Amino acid sequence: MGPIDSLNHLLSFAAPAFAVALLVTLARPLILPVGGQRLGWWSSFALNFAAGLLVLAAGLWYFGRDGKMATYAALVVAVATVQWLSGRAWRA
Repeated sequence: MGPIDSLNHLLSFAAPAFAVALLVTLARPLILPVGGQRLGWWSSFALNFAAGLLVLAAGLWYFGRDGKMATYAALVVAVATVQWLSGRAWRA
């Protein structure tokens, strides 16, 4: 496999984490309460994306392959939890 194919595989692996992190970050003002200190959108996106990549890597390690629905469900739960914690929504 050449470098272009490797890059394509890596970007395809990270695409679900990127999409979920971006959508959750953009939906933050509509979902979370307005009180408390919040991170900027860039910091929030970076935390969500990192959490998503960790979950995808853990799913790849546990199942031995990429693309399992259980991994994608864990991705959504993990990113939503990180967004809830970083937005300090439990204080509202």
